[in-house]
Amino acid sequence: MTDHPKVKDYMTQEVDTVSPGNTVREVIDLIRKTGHDGFPVIEDGKVTGYVSASNLLEKKTNDLVSSVMSKDVLVADTEMDMNDAARVIFRSGKSKLPVVDDNSHLRGIITNSDVIRSHIERTSPQKVWTLKKTLEAIHNIHADVVRETVNIDELVPTQPKVFADELDGRIYELKKGLAEPIVVIKKTHKLLLVDGHHRVIAAKKLGIKTMEAYVIPLGDEVHLGMEKTAESGGLHTLSDIKILDYAKHPLIEVTKRLKKNDENGLTDVNH
Repeated sequence: MTDHPKVKDYMTQEVDTVSPGNTVREVIDLIRKTGHDGFPVIEDGKVTGYVSASNLLEKKTNDLVSSVMSKDVLVADTEMDMNDAARVIFRSGKSKLPVVDDNSHLRGIITNSDVIRSHIERTSPQKVWTLKKTLEAIHNIHADVVRETVNIDELVPTQPKVFADELDGRIYELKKGLAEPIVVIKKTHKLLLVDGHHRVIAAKKLGIKTMEAYVIPLGDEVHLGMEKTAESGGLHTLSDIKILDYAKHPLIEVTKRLKKNDENGLTDVNH
């Protein structure tokens, strides 16, 4: 993906739409069926309006979409930078924008969730390139980075524990489609999970079988410290990872200790 991702890279191409001749009842039925809160109004393939749940308030069920829809519609172009789309979405307070071509024909839809996802995916590669450079420097090799879908049950963890509270956050992100790709080192007969343990365990809890990953393929002649540590720690499958309660998080333990010291008069406010 380029340094300046476009709307076309993140938009959803399959869009639920309505026509000006649909009734309010039909739109309500579509909202219940899809879970969406609004739809582009299409006439002759072109976007002529937008109807949202708020447009339907106090309307008769047999009213036509043409009489209740918003005709002043904000739209995005397929070639628009995601940064520009983000500005439009957040400054306008809209949750989504229809995406059109030069002839106003509908090409997709872009949402605030897509904007967040685009920013997440633009920050995560930095971890990958740092890992790549470190491996190259330590082992005097050239390492490639490829984007692949991996089977999570084949992953070998390199981290012995995850925290329940952070796991809840990753579950929420996955449900919203916001989680960034994991980072994996691929050996001949092994997929080492380097970054994304909380995301992977969250995916497993949700019944997700595969995940997007940044993969660095390495030969078996490259011996990794993390691989040896995982073996010595008895980490072979994801089930070997322990899920710790929030109360056992290191930051919480430190906070408890400081609070206890303070209650005992041991905390010096000058230090």
